[in-house]
Amino acid sequence: DPTKVVSTLRDDKKKPKSFIADTTTANAQVRTLSETVRLDARTKLLNPKFYEGMLNSGYEGAREITKRLKNTMGWSATAGEVDNFIYEEASETFIKDEKMRQRLLETNPNAFRDMVTTFLEANGRGYWDTSDETLELLQDLYQEVEDKIEGV
Repeated sequence: DPTKVVSTLRDDKKKPKSFIADTTTANAQVRTLSETVRLDARTKLLNPKFYEGMLNSGYEGAREITKRLKNTMGWSATAGEVDNFIYEEASETFIKDEKMRQRLLETNPNAFRDMVTTFLEANGRGYWDTSDETLELLQDLYQEVEDKIEGV
């Protein structure tokens, strides 16, 4: 998405609107990029049917969930079109829920570590505003998963 670059070239510094044509069904629709990101988050990353199905498929499914989160951060980096609630709901689902954390950690510790670092990076880059408690939990989880991977 070149909208950030274009905004730096414009005299008024305004970011142009970005639209996506969804042609995945017979009824093609055009949506703004922010609408598309929200829709994708709701239908995939934050959708229990999606992430439960992924987790039921095992190691690769956990990696796919993490990949979705990384893609979300990519939209933050390139277009700034990700609402804070997407990160908050994802952290509620995958980080703050102890049973889910354990499932991810046991299914694919490397993917879980990548998920934790993606949340920390999203906050560090200013894409996600969250509580100090959540950041502390993420830092503790990073150490825990590192120890598990390293066999400590």
